[in-house]
Amino acid sequence: MTQEEFIKALDKKGYSYEIEGDKIVVTPWVNVNLNALTSLPPGVVFKNAGYVHLEFLTSLPPDVKFNNGGYVNLNALTSLPPGVVFKNKGRVYLESLTSLPPGVVFSNEGYVWLGGITSIAPGVEFINGGDVYFNSTIHKDWFGNWKGNIKGINNKRLLNSMISKGVFER
Repeated sequence: MTQEEFIKALDKKGYSYEIEGDKIVVTPWVNVNLNALTSLPPGVVFKNAGYVHLEFLTSLPPDVKFNNGGYVNLNALTSLPPGVVFKNKGRVYLESLTSLPPGVVFSNEGYVWLGGITSIAPGVEFINGGDVYFNSTIHKDWFGNWKGNIKGINNKRLLNSMISKGVFER
């Protein structure tokens, strides 16, 4: 999708935005629901007050940032480019992903739902505010409830250590 096509989609929905160099910063004080889109142009930054609903997005270009005030729904997304950072104030839903590349950082304030993940590369970090759900990796459970946790060790510290050692790589 081109920047011009994306701007037309924002205008059609009445969503405010700003152009900052080569970036389009989505800024409405409402939720952003762009379910009809299957792709985005590079350099989109979501800074809206509510959630971002991109349920049918199938690809994500580099330099897309989520700094919005609610959850991010990317359930149809099948891959992430390296270096993606989620800084939204809610949950992150990535149901269709099967692997996470190095450099993805989850620093969102809610939980992370990774229902289809079977592989996580070293360099992925979970510093999010809630649990991490791995449906395929640890057999339908939240990492915070995983029976391998060591008493007194923070769940995410243990998880990040395991990722850095390649425990979840396939």
